[in-house]
Amino acid sequence: MPTQIGLISLGCAKNLIDSEIMLGHLRNDGMTLIPDPELADALIINTCSFIDVAKDESVGTIIEAVNARSQDPSREKQKILVAGCLSQRFQKELPGLMPEVDAFIGLDQIENVTSIVRQALEKDEDAGSIDTVTAKSRYIPDYKTPRFRLTPNHMAYLKIAEGCNHTCSFCIIPKIRGQHRSRTQESVVREARGLIESGVKEINLISQDTTYFGMDLWEGKRPNPTSGVDSSRGDSLASLLRELNAIEGDFWIRILYTHPAHWSDELIQTIAECEKVCRYVDIPLQHISDHMLKLMNRKTDGQYIRDLLQRMRDGIPDLAIRTTFITGFPNETQADHDELLEFIKTFQFERCGIFQYSKEEGTRAFKHDGHLHHMTIKKRHRELTSAIDAIAQRVNDKQIGKRVKVLVEEDGIARSMWDAPDIDGRVFVPLDAPVGDFIDVTITDQRGYDLIAAPTT
Repeated sequence: MPTQIGLISLGCAKNLIDSEIMLGHLRNDGMTLIPDPELADALIINTCSFIDVAKDESVGTIIEAVNARSQDPSREKQKILVAGCLSQRFQKELPGLMPEVDAFIGLDQIENVTSIVRQALEKDEDAGSIDTVTAKSRYIPDYKTPRFRLTPNHMAYLKIAEGCNHTCSFCIIPKIRGQHRSRTQESVVREARGLIESGVKEINLISQDTTYFGMDLWEGKRPNPTSGVDSSRGDSLASLLRELNAIEGDFWIRILYTHPAHWSDELIQTIAECEKVCRYVDIPLQHISDHMLKLMNRKTDGQYIRDLLQRMRDGIPDLAIRTTFITGFPNETQADHDELLEFIKTFQFERCGIFQYSKEEGTRAFKHDGHLHHMTIKKRHRELTSAIDAIAQRVNDKQIGKRVKVLVEEDGIARSMWDAPDIDGRVFVPLDAPVGDFIDVTITDQRGYDLIAAPTT
C-alpha cells in the first residue's frame, strides 16, 4: 500500500502555502494524502511560532499527537514530523525537548519532505530525531513548484516573496524566515494564470511585506518610497498588479500584508485603475503614537501614516482599509494609548483588529524595560476593542441598501470585496446561491461584523 500521510497546518496563510508545497511533493512521489491523522503512517505538523498563543497551539498539537500515538496501539508505528516556524526558530532546543518527534523539517527543507518522511519511516524506534533544519532560511517557491491546494477551488493564496528586511522590535519573523526574497514577476504571473485557468475566482497575494515586492531585485540603492517610487527601476507591486489585471477572466486580486513604509502614489493609482484589484488594503500600522512607532522601529511616524491613509482614501474610490494595532507595548504611556484610541475613533477603519503585546524572546523589545502589567494591557485592549465594535456597527449600517458583488464561499455564506478569507466578516445570502460563483446582492440588514443580503432584482 502507498504510504499514507496526514497533515495538520497551523498559523497563517503563508504557512498554509508551505503545507501545500509539502503535500504537492508527497503526492507527486506516490504517497496518499488522508484527512484522518489517526490513520496516517506519517503525521506532519506544520507549526507557527509568531507569538505566544501560536507557540502554545503548536506545542499543544505536537504533545496531543505524541500522547495519542502512545495511547492507541494501532498508531504505535506512526511517525510524527514537525515542520514550520517552530522547528526553524527553536532548531537547537526542540530535538532535546521533544525526543518523541521522529523528524524536524526546516523552512528550506519543505521540498525534501518525501525523503525526510522515508528516513523517518525507516529509522529505528530507539534512534534520535532526524534534524534537517538549516541555520538560515533562503528558500522561495516558483510557479513550477508542486502544490496541493487546501483552499476551496474558487480561492487561492499566492506567495510573491519570502522573508522580511524590517527589524520591528516586537517581531521575530526576520530571524525565522530570513531576508526578503522576491519571486520574479514572470513567475508570479505564470502561477496566477494557471490558477485562474483552473477556476480560481480570487487570488490573494501574500508575503511578509507585499509592498516590497521586486525592490530587492533592483540594481543600486532603493529610493526612499515617500519621495516617489515608480516601477521604472524594475518589478514592483504596481507593475505586478497591472500584469495580473490584464489576464483574461472574471476574478478578484486581493493584496494582503502591506507595510506603510513602501506605499507610493503610483501604487495607489494602480489599484484605482485596475478593475480586478479589490478595493481593499491590508496595512498593519501597529500604532499611531510617534513615541511607540520609534520604540517599535517602524520607520514611519504618525503624520506620515495619517497623510498616507488620506491619499489612499482620496485616490481609491470605495476603499476598505484593514489594519491591526498592538496595545500594551513596553513603555506605552496612557497618553500613547489615548492617542491610538482617538485615532481609531476618528479615522473609522472599515476593518480593524487589536493584538495584545506578546513578549517574544529574541526580539529587541524582549530586553526593553517598562513592560506593562498584564491587567493594564487587558484593560487597554478592552477599550480599543469596544471602540472598534462600535465603528464596525456604523460601517455596516452604511452598507444597508447597497448593491454589492459577492463571492459565494459555501451554502448561504459569501464574502464581499471588503472581506478577506478567514479574517473579516461574512455576507449571508440565499442557500441556493451557487458556491464558487460571483453574484450580485442587495444588503438588507447587518448582524455585528456580518451582513445579510437578498438577490438583486
